[in-house]
Amino acid sequence: MSILDWLIHGTWQLSTLGLVVFTLVVTHITIVSVTVYLHRYSAHRSLGLHPALQHFFRGWLWLTTGMVTKEWTAIHRKHHAKCETEDDPHSPVVKGIGEIFWRGVESYKDAVDDKPMLDRYGAGCPDDWLERNVYTNNSCGISLLFVINVGLFGAIGITIWAIQMIWIPVFAAGVVNGIGHWWGYRNFECPDAARNVVPWGILIGGEELHNNHHTYPNSAKLSVKPFEFDLGYAWIRLFAMLGLARVRSTGPVVERVPGKSILDTEAAWALLNDRFCVMARYAEEVVAPAVEAEYRKADMATRKLLKRGNKVLCKEESLIDEKARIRIGELLAQSAEIRLIYELRIRLQEVWAKRGGNMDEVLDELREWCRQAEESGMHSLHDFAETLKSYAMPQAAHA
Repeated sequence: MSILDWLIHGTWQLSTLGLVVFTLVVTHITIVSVTVYLHRYSAHRSLGLHPALQHFFRGWLWLTTGMVTKEWTAIHRKHHAKCETEDDPHSPVVKGIGEIFWRGVESYKDAVDDKPMLDRYGAGCPDDWLERNVYTNNSCGISLLFVINVGLFGAIGITIWAIQMIWIPVFAAGVVNGIGHWWGYRNFECPDAARNVVPWGILIGGEELHNNHHTYPNSAKLSVKPFEFDLGYAWIRLFAMLGLARVRSTGPVVERVPGKSILDTEAAWALLNDRFCVMARYAEEVVAPAVEAEYRKADMATRKLLKRGNKVLCKEESLIDEKARIRIGELLAQSAEIRLIYELRIRLQEVWAKRGGNMDEVLDELREWCRQAEESGMHSLHDFAETLKSYAMPQAAHA
């Protein structure tokens, strides 16, 4: 083989299909490295990883992205701490979807320059010889990858390298950080704009399920509904089977005890832990049926107002704009029942807000809420209040 042939075709003279498969495999390994190592392990500690697997991910990310563990971890932790505020490193709500989708990498680079922030939010990240002397030299890794790709595939290796370079900026910075706070569906009304882009987390390793993640950030599993799929968690399960990973959390663990009819302290703790699911149930079991009942008996003009009314009535308070607030006022004026279930929903949210205070006070307020719901005359409210009494922490459920 002449030097010219080698430069054109490289060492591995793969077919077009082979080149496509290779590119998909290596970019997927990068996605797995980001979602499993950087995101779920380093930023949120939702799982433990074997040191050998940690070193593989660190080396791979240095080679394919140039990202430094401490920098990525710190920026992501600050994103959760300051979400949708001026201090959020990459909020499309604050900076605009175009800015984050197209210039997300620049937002990342701007945040990296804040050294006090890196020290505050990047605690616990690797600080060994490899990190200080190799992995922090971002350009060396991606330059080495360029040489490897050209050596393996010749001129087409430049294209493969370019795809690897834009993969994370497009899908992580653009799709997850941008679209994941702008478009999609919400299982839970978490206190920010996070949305699930699609229910099948395959292309971005489960990161598409962004609303679920922001609701339960310390969960190693990002899928919640039966129809959702988190490929990243499938990899975690495989690593666990091989002894390379240990799952620490998959979200709040509570139980419903059949026949339990007393709202006690254990129930209060369980309800606080599972409050997002409780509010999702309230929207589905109380608000939606009430709006549907009003819709069936309303005239055409009122039906237009009531259409998808349950969505706006259950929307996270911080995301309600002036237009939505006016619509809520119009909905409440239409029906005393809708007004009642809306007011009780707000009161229940106020109970959750006191979760850091006195537990006896929280329990008293929950009991008062249940009493009002049971005496409301609405079957859906009465039945919902009864279900709250069945909650228990696992250890209490089996006592």
